Amino acid sequence: MSVLVFDLDGTLVSSMEDLAATLNTVLTGAGHQAVPPENFRSIVGHGAKFMLQRGLEVNGIAWNEDTIEPLFRQFLAIYEKNLTVHTRPFPGVIDALERFRAEGWRLAVCTNKMERLTLPLLDQLDMTRHFDAIVGGDTFAVAKPQAEPVLGAIERAGGRKSGSVMIGDSATDINAARAAGIPVVAVDFGYTQVPVTELGPDRVISHFNELHDAIQALKAVA
Repeated sequence: MSVLVFDLDGTLVSSMEDLAATLNTVLTGAGHQAVPPENFRSIVGHGAKFMLQRGLEVNGIAWNEDTIEPLFRQFLAIYEKNLTVHTRPFPGVIDALERFRAEGWRLAVCTNKMERLTLPLLDQLDMTRHFDAIVGGDTFAVAKPQAEPVLGAIERAGGRKSGSVMIGDSATDINAARAAGIPVVAVDFGYTQVPVTELGPDRVISHFNELHDAIQALKAVA
């Protein structure tokens, strides 16, 4: 069976508000200024440590692993309790997943979010049941944009690489798909500083109700 491999943040779910709130709680608690809302889109989606690093840089503060680590622990402790305060699936996601499932596709999540955050988030949104495999950023020794997590998600979902497709919102997802040797559909409403149309995906969609046609188009040219 072929597998549709989905990124999580900025692809399946709109999570920026909860991530941003956690980041600013940590920063202000440490005596720093909150990150302005206009900065969030370029820093969300690359992991908590990246967000913290950029948050300190916005404040003009140099950082190293020793300064990041305690903030990182605080971030995890706060975010784990606030995973789905505002986070919800993007419009059309559930309908699309159910349609693909009914057509016999295997479905997987491949995110750089840690498993300890990914699994409860999907549970709380009642989305776990839709997926045959869930791969987090720490499931394997490497994360996206390396190929291993994508190929591992396909294998764990009981599928095969041939005919499988990645769906994501960023250069990380597109490069991971390229490394894995599978086509990629990009959503244009996610978390990336560079428009996905400039990153060379095979197809771009603006709503999940467009995904089925995009997948069919890829199958037609395979």
